Amino acid sequence: MPAIAVIGGQWGDEGKGKIVDLLAEKADVVARFSGGNNAGHTIVNDWGEFAMHLIPSGIFHPRATCVIGNGMVVDPAVLLKEMEALTKKGVDISRLYISDRAHVIMPYHILLDSLEEEARGSAAIGTTRKGVGPAFVDKTARMGIRMGDLVDEDRLVEKLLPILELKNQVITKIYEAQPLDLEEVCHRYTYYGKLLAPHITETSTIVHEALRQGQKVLLEGAQGTMLDPDAGTYPYVTSSSPTAGNACLGLGIGPTQIKEVVCVFKAYTTRVGLGPLPTELLDDMGERIRELGHEYGTTTGRARRCGWFDAVVGRFAVRLNGCTGVAITRLDILDSLPTIKICTAYQVDGTVRDYVPSDIQELEKCQPIYEEMPGWQTSLRGVRRYEDLPAEAKAYLARLSDLIECPIAIVSVGSGREETIVCRQVI
Repeated sequence: MPAIAVIGGQWGDEGKGKIVDLLAEKADVVARFSGGNNAGHTIVNDWGEFAMHLIPSGIFHPRATCVIGNGMVVDPAVLLKEMEALTKKGVDISRLYISDRAHVIMPYHILLDSLEEEARGSAAIGTTRKGVGPAFVDKTARMGIRMGDLVDEDRLVEKLLPILELKNQVITKIYEAQPLDLEEVCHRYTYYGKLLAPHITETSTIVHEALRQGQKVLLEGAQGTMLDPDAGTYPYVTSSSPTAGNACLGLGIGPTQIKEVVCVFKAYTTRVGLGPLPTELLDDMGERIRELGHEYGTTTGRARRCGWFDAVVGRFAVRLNGCTGVAITRLDILDSLPTIKICTAYQVDGTVRDYVPSDIQELEKCQPIYEEMPGWQTSLRGVRRYEDLPAEAKAYLARLSDLIECPIAIVSVGSGREETIVCRQVI
């Protein structure tokens, strides 16, 4: 059967990890297609609680083959640490495969990420300083190291020698920092290659064969639509496209092979780092939502900025990704609120806008136009059927669906896998 893509509809941290974990129970292949360890999913299951940054969430399901696709950038040290943590908990990682075409985050990427951010001063973008951006820069500049290079020491040295000479010129002459040692870098990354060699392979054939056999293939996105470098709040975006369109490029499949696109939205809005957030709440309500939802970044630990649901952004994400269904997460976080607001449009310079402006300065001026709805003020944690939700919760969900122009397929009412309402089967 064709593939199913799970995409973030906001600025990341929407709860995609839980949704992928839920759907992966029926999947034969779970493949991640973009980003690096600048993104993270929190998974809560029978093994415990896990912060996953690189390995697809399907690793917890014994039947699922897991793929790190060519569209990702991989920090081998982080990947090996994740693999070790899973192994210690008894999770089988023999089903994990890493694309030999995926680019490697090298030590100079991490160093330059930090040096560049510091040099920007007050104009800093707010990166995670994990080296992801510089790694994607080198990929586009055709001077990257790929995972397949790590398993061949001679090839790695040959490729790395001119690259490191150039990087050390930048590190020492522009930033006046200490240069990196070629021998040390080669030794360390060759060691990583030996450890990872059993998992490094041509992965697009794995995905294609599964599709050819009619197996269920789940495509796992990272971050969110509004962090897309083309469509998002540029320059406060990530370095690779987290949209459904990039799922094809990031895994080596064609667009006609995707049947379902599930967009994941929080029942409210959050964002980590800098950049515009039209519905941001800078008052006690924003702090209340943050504390109720424990809104702190999985990767950085930074406090997330919180706001009401932005249906302008939601509608934009649904259209851009061609969504066939929506998953609403963290609805239970709103349980105690007497009233809940939804942003239905923006007002800027006396005009009403029902779309997301491309100009960052214009978007920063946008004031949300709100619609207010009554809260349900009762716990949803035990609800398992849509019809058993309080009338106010059903009305809120129905209004979200209407505003973003997409039916709701899944509703999450807690962090556990079982704390989920499935309105329509998507896999």
